[in-house]
Amino acid sequence: MCTAWPCFSQSQPPAEEVVTIDAHATTTPFPHFWEQMFGSGRAILTLREAYREDLRAVKKVADFRYVRFHAILHDEVGVYNEDEHGNPVYNFAYVDSIYDGLLKNDVRPVVEISFMPKKLAFNPDALHPFWYKQNVSPPKSMERWDDLIQHFAQHLVERYGIDEVSQWYFEVWNEPNIDFWNGIPRQESYFELYDHTAGTLKSVSPRLRVGGPATAAAQWVPEFLQHTADNHIPVDFVSTHGYADDTVHNMFGTHEDIPMDDRVGRAIAKVRGEIDHSPTPHLPLFWTEWNVPGMMEARDTIYVGPALANTVRESAGNVDMLSFWTFSDVFEEGGPTSTPFRGDFGLRAFDGINKPSYYAYGLLHQLGDQRLANTSHNLIVTRTSNGDLAIAAWNLVDPGHQGLSREPEPPSVRRPAKREGRDAASRPGPRKRPAAVGSHGQTQKPYTRPGRTAKPRDRTPRPGADRASQWNSPPQPYSECPGPDSNRRLATLNRPNPDRIASPLHRASEKEIPTTERQRKFVHQKAEQINEAPHGGIALLYC
Repeated sequence: MCTAWPCFSQSQPPAEEVVTIDAHATTTPFPHFWEQMFGSGRAILTLREAYREDLRAVKKVADFRYVRFHAILHDEVGVYNEDEHGNPVYNFAYVDSIYDGLLKNDVRPVVEISFMPKKLAFNPDALHPFWYKQNVSPPKSMERWDDLIQHFAQHLVERYGIDEVSQWYFEVWNEPNIDFWNGIPRQESYFELYDHTAGTLKSVSPRLRVGGPATAAAQWVPEFLQHTADNHIPVDFVSTHGYADDTVHNMFGTHEDIPMDDRVGRAIAKVRGEIDHSPTPHLPLFWTEWNVPGMMEARDTIYVGPALANTVRESAGNVDMLSFWTFSDVFEEGGPTSTPFRGDFGLRAFDGINKPSYYAYGLLHQLGDQRLANTSHNLIVTRTSNGDLAIAAWNLVDPGHQGLSREPEPPSVRRPAKREGRDAASRPGPRKRPAAVGSHGQTQKPYTRPGRTAKPRDRTPRPGADRASQWNSPPQPYSECPGPDSNRRLATLNRPNPDRIASPLHRASEKEIPTTERQRKFVHQKAEQINEAPHGGIALLYC
């Protein structure tokens, strides 16, 4: 048995939820689909050293294989121009630098083919309101568009080789069902763009992998797959997006009461069902953008860990890659960032500061690749390659809500005596979320092993220290789990730590960055707010 944890409901008196784990339960493959692809702003940002430092830092804690970003065809990348006679001129110098930088760091691109070069645009003034003003017009000539895609793909194959580029993915455009595409009518004009793009890519090499429709709010998938089947258009994968704070009406077309915490998992299941019932039922599904709700700057807080784990639990088996938007706050949709902790999307804040979400990914990375059946809504039980159980347990407290304060005892972890059959899980009363060790929003004393004394740390920012080394905690991935089985380990990476200012933040950089006293005070204040916000917690148990 893996402990009985007190669970405090906001509207009910304290109760207990006992979760029993059968170590001999049926297992299924559990690929780490949530950590293989990440999103990241737009193409030109990849040339910045801060971006590449963030990429390397995230790759240290996650199985980071692919990255997706917007605007490889934006004019700032310089791919397309026209001479004085109106003839196309192609320049792939920045494209090479962008993809060279990724491959040097062992990350491959998911090439989002967007946006429209102004000189190729039907409407050069069709600019999106984002700060970098991408053009969202259809091309003025499909023949010119085909020529651009042919030169682009041929250049990639010649530079990197077909064996390499065939392992990339090409996604046609971004969210054409909303204001990132102004073709009229939207769906019909996008399908025309997709048909030309997919056909041209396959003409360069049938090994190139192409897909779409890359829509917002999980829309257009049945129509897209029917269109490609009816017209014999190649499609190697389905991609779409959905965020936890997308409306139920936009994502499902209904007025159901679906909690935000469950919307992404439900939407993924919906789209998987649409693919299964389509003329091409075996296509992989890539969810190329998602994130937790953004209200109250929740994306900077420890809420992300439990929300991520819950989405992984709900999505397992229905999606092939689940791409968190984004891995870095080197991000300029609203303009350049000047301070950390603004509620942005990334795992790493401005100036290389790790957020709690960074640690959530590091924690879930340690799960095994076989999942054991379990009925709890607050656990993922896995088996590692060496036969141990790795169990993620969480307490999900939504932004704006708070659990009761308590001082929990450190848990014990026991292995049940072997017995025939499956153990029954005792879950008295209605569904409740167990309070995982180190749950945020709860008063907790620092626990030390017997014979050791907890010493308070100096909580004053060090003058002259760079933000990353100042606010990122030293690596302490495990603490021993006390109890009868002393060899059990407990990882509590995603929890508030009373000994650290901005826990759980991790040392990732030794560079010196000039920092003013005002900036240090700001980071200190935001870190304390993150540490005090009542957004639940997540822990990892090894048994």
